Amino acid sequence: MAHALIVIDVQNDFCPGGALAVPGGHEIVDPINTMMAQFDAVILTQDWHPAGHSSFASEHDGKAPLDMTEMHYGPQVLWPDHCVQGTDGAEFHPDLNTHADLVIRKGFRSSIDSYSAFFENDQKTPTGLEGYLKSRGITKLTLVGLATDFCVHFSAVDAARLGFDVTVRMDACRAIDLDGSLAAAVAAMREAGVALA
Repeated sequence: MAHALIVIDVQNDFCPGGALAVPGGHEIVDPINTMMAQFDAVILTQDWHPAGHSSFASEHDGKAPLDMTEMHYGPQVLWPDHCVQGTDGAEFHPDLNTHADLVIRKGFRSSIDSYSAFFENDQKTPTGLEGYLKSRGITKLTLVGLATDFCVHFSAVDAARLGFDVTVRMDACRAIDLDGSLAAAVAAMREAGVALA
């Protein structure tokens, strides 16, 4: 069975010094680069927001980053402006090997956020990744990247729900851990049948 490595959002804004830095985000770059040769395919995801995205706290009067709000598709964390299309913050970490089979850009629709590599946050609008993987006969996925408790977690749960055999390499992920979000994400991944290695 073909096996793909999916590298989630290893971008400057999620690494130290970035607009939404994940603690230790840069530490996973070398291990991910080393892993890539072991897989039949490598897919990178890239958070790719237009300026003024609806998930940015700056677009909501009286709201601060990490506040919650209700969107038309459900609850949404409001983030600092990050990974804006065409900015340095949206670029991949400079040391990441970007020789990939596919780059999936997500979060480019201004009215909806996108944590998962498979669906926007409405859980209905697809990114096209499922079709790509199935057309290539890829059934086994290993996920790494940023952040464990948001984009890695939602991608892993969606992949398992879609019938893929999914492993998350926890040593090659880092978490934001917002009010216990890491423990909740780990529990949700286990419940969905995701292997945590």
